[in-house]
Amino acid sequence: MAEEEIPRDRRWALPLAILGALIVALLWFWEQPTPLALALIGAAIAAVLLLLYLGLSYSGPRSKLYGLKPLTSRMPAVTQPKGHVHFRTKMFWTIGILLMYFLLTNIYLFGVDQATVIDLFASYRAILAGAQGTLMHLGIGPIVTGSIIMQLFTGAKIINLDLTDDEDKSVYQGSQKVIVIAMIFVEAIPQVYGYLTPSASLVTSLGQSSAGNGLLLANTIIVAQLVFGSYLVFLMDEVVSKWGIGSGISLFIAAGVSQQIIQGTLNWLPQNPALSVSLSNPPSGTIPKTFYFLTHLTATQMAGGGWEQVLLRQPNPIVALVGTAAIFFLVAWTESTRIELPLSHAEARGARGRYPLRLIYASNIPVILMSALLANVSMISILLWTNPTLVHFPLLGHQWWIGSYPASTSNSFGVSQTTPLTGGAYYLSTVNGLESWLLPILNYQTYGNFLVGHAWWQGLLHVAVYFGAMVGGSILFAKFWIQTTNMGPEAVARQIEASGMQIPGFRREPRVLRRVLERYIPVITTISGAAVGALAAGADLIGTLGNASGTGVLLMVGIIINLYEAMGREQLMEMNPLLRRFLGGES
Repeated sequence: MAEEEIPRDRRWALPLAILGALIVALLWFWEQPTPLALALIGAAIAAVLLLLYLGLSYSGPRSKLYGLKPLTSRMPAVTQPKGHVHFRTKMFWTIGILLMYFLLTNIYLFGVDQATVIDLFASYRAILAGAQGTLMHLGIGPIVTGSIIMQLFTGAKIINLDLTDDEDKSVYQGSQKVIVIAMIFVEAIPQVYGYLTPSASLVTSLGQSSAGNGLLLANTIIVAQLVFGSYLVFLMDEVVSKWGIGSGISLFIAAGVSQQIIQGTLNWLPQNPALSVSLSNPPSGTIPKTFYFLTHLTATQMAGGGWEQVLLRQPNPIVALVGTAAIFFLVAWTESTRIELPLSHAEARGARGRYPLRLIYASNIPVILMSALLANVSMISILLWTNPTLVHFPLLGHQWWIGSYPASTSNSFGVSQTTPLTGGAYYLSTVNGLESWLLPILNYQTYGNFLVGHAWWQGLLHVAVYFGAMVGGSILFAKFWIQTTNMGPEAVARQIEASGMQIPGFRREPRVLRRVLERYIPVITTISGAAVGALAAGADLIGTLGNASGTGVLLMVGIIINLYEAMGREQLMEMNPLLRRFLGGES
């Protein structure tokens, strides 16, 4: 559908222009911003109103998202390969993008005072595949958040698109890109106000040549770097998806989590690198830490508290090593567990096959989406408690029942400024190992400080709420995921029917196949979502190496297994070109 073919109601232009002018006027009289600040705010408002106009002014018979096509068709994108991409080429791009990811995690943001950085996503670094204070500070957060928004709108039928139709699917993907770019700005802009502080030298140098706008220009430079890094991640994901093997997002998550696990196992540096190694500041890695205690304490001292330090206490106790290994085996087992529906060819007698329904039917995507949702909840609660502007937000700003946070790192509980102390943010926050909940229950007098001022029953309630949220949210996202990826009963029935296969004993008709599949797919989807949510939350309760989080370990194992299987399929297609068509490749 070309731009001139898109029917529009031009009358939307005037009211939206008036709305934009009113917003700018109110900001001018309320905040009295500098001309440069007003220009930047005006540009942001104009971009939002343009998106609203493109969507609302569309007057055609299809979804309003078709109105965004003039924008989505012009957005930078990675070209789809024409024909088959050889295995060696795919490996080259996959390894190259992976090396580029590690490079970006070591390029620090220019002009940021790294000593004052507050990481809003500290508890969710593993699944956001980012690195604090670098170009990858936001990681894959905006991409996953954009996917959550589109899935929720599609699942709730707010967006009326048929994802089995190629044109509707193209509009869906293009609109998701717009949402991702919007989320990059939404997550980047709040970061620079109190959390990614510009260095004094940069502010001074810019202020001398900009009539007092040094801080504003410094913040703008940092936001621009965050936007650049996040959009680069988005393009890197497209490169891997189209020219490499698997998914770029999955590759980045697996790489980041693997790095944390290796460090958590072998790191010989102390927990506080500024101080020398001692019994109160032991090596961080599980193996060096265990060896250090065994060589520096007697058997009596080990029985008097040393074994507790080695087995249960952070950093990286042995129980975290055991828990991480257990998740490895459990995920490997669940990935190989499946129900196989027998199939037979309607015309070729004797030709039989099976349609596998894996226990992890919706893959690990639901737990990624749920963890990203909790990460955004955490970020919003921190902003509402600490941001100088949002603390005055009516009903929500600076409210303990949403979440309160320590004013500095030198607090009585010894926790970071991003650790919630009260409210919904506390009960939805990640549980970090047995030390944070089980030890206080067993001996509240000694370990009660780990509950940051809460009673033992509140610690149990925190565990129950977090576990329930992970399981329930994963089930919900699993249901949305199979509908948006054509994995539901109706779509699978059409795929089986189109392949010429049928279930023995039933008529070869999509409606009959759908009724049979409805006995299995909805149930296995619920089990799938509950299983991945329970595995991720259970690993968090036990603890993981390098604080990689249960979600991170779960994702890493699943991603590595899927990547191995994808590489095997690619090699098969290289060996026999006829398999290329059967497995969905190009001829």
